[in-house]
Amino acid sequence: MAEENETNPMADLVQHALDQDFNKANKVFGDVMGTRINDILDQEKVKLADQIYNGVQPDEDEEGEEEQLELDLADQEETDEEDAEVEEDESEEYEDEDEFEDYEEDEEQEEDLDAHDG
Repeated sequence: MAEENETNPMADLVQHALDQDFNKANKVFGDVMGTRINDILDQEKVKLADQIYNGVQPDEDEEGEEEQLELDLADQEETDEEDAEVEEDESEEYEDEDEFEDYEEDEEQEEDLDAHDG
């Protein structure tokens, strides 16, 4: 029976990089990352199946992170909408577009000066 020599893929990656054999290093890196991603996906599948079929409650930490992300996105959308409304209001104050563009350039220059002063 032939013995198989198992090598550490990270050691191979480092050795290939030191030997400047970047093609082999890239292949080893891809294999390592693929294996890790598959392992993590398998763990998540087990957690999800456990929740669906066994009624296990999800971890509080994970659920809280998802909710926070949703809140951050909603806040950003509201901010973007408010900014768009402010720009529309400002543009209505000026009769022609050139006058409004000059006003915006002046505002940007003032902000730059304030940033350098403060």
